[in-house]
Amino acid sequence: MSTLFEPSLSTSATRAPLSTADVPSMADSLPAITFGFDDLRERMARFTDRFDEFVAIGRKQVLEERNQFRINVAELQEDQRMKHKDMEILAQKASHHAASLSAQEAETAEMQSAIAAITQQRDSHAQHRDRLKSEIASVNKQIAARRSAQQAHAKDMDAQSRLNVPELDFWEMYLGLRIEGAGQVDRLKFVFSNLDERDWEKEAWFELDTERREYRIVG
Repeated sequence: MSTLFEPSLSTSATRAPLSTADVPSMADSLPAITFGFDDLRERMARFTDRFDEFVAIGRKQVLEERNQFRINVAELQEDQRMKHKDMEILAQKASHHAASLSAQEAETAEMQSAIAAITQQRDSHAQHRDRLKSEIASVNKQIAARRSAQQAHAKDMDAQSRLNVPELDFWEMYLGLRIEGAGQVDRLKFVFSNLDERDWEKEAWFELDTERREYRIVG
């Protein structure tokens, strides 16, 4: 069995007892401890730098995002303003279009009313024209009939005048009677002369209206 090495025993056996001044302290007998403050300080400095860089990058990113957000908000507000303006323009155009349609409808109704009035007037004129045509045709028939009757009467009068000439000559010569036209249709003028012994040229006359069935003396 091996024995443990005792430094104190070996020392005391070989060396003479030391004085109080030569006796080592307990602190000197403790092992040396290295805490590494410099390394820790350097690591802390590097961490601080990295943290400051992270904070700076984060602050920059936050500022950029805030600025981008403000830009986006401004763009949205401008877009909304433009859309609102476009809506107002469209509303004005719609109002003008509605007013134009209303005016066109009023003009169309007025034109239709005018067309209806003109059509009614045309139909009335057509009816009046047809009546006039019928009346003209009737008058033409009456004129033709009267003309035919007058021609027949003229022939009769011509034939009668041939018979009446000797008789008229007799009346004019012996009775002082002259028969003339009175300037109107169906009127005869009877002129008498040789009535006044003081003035044989003085005449007296009367007109005979033969228009009616019963003759009448006028003038």
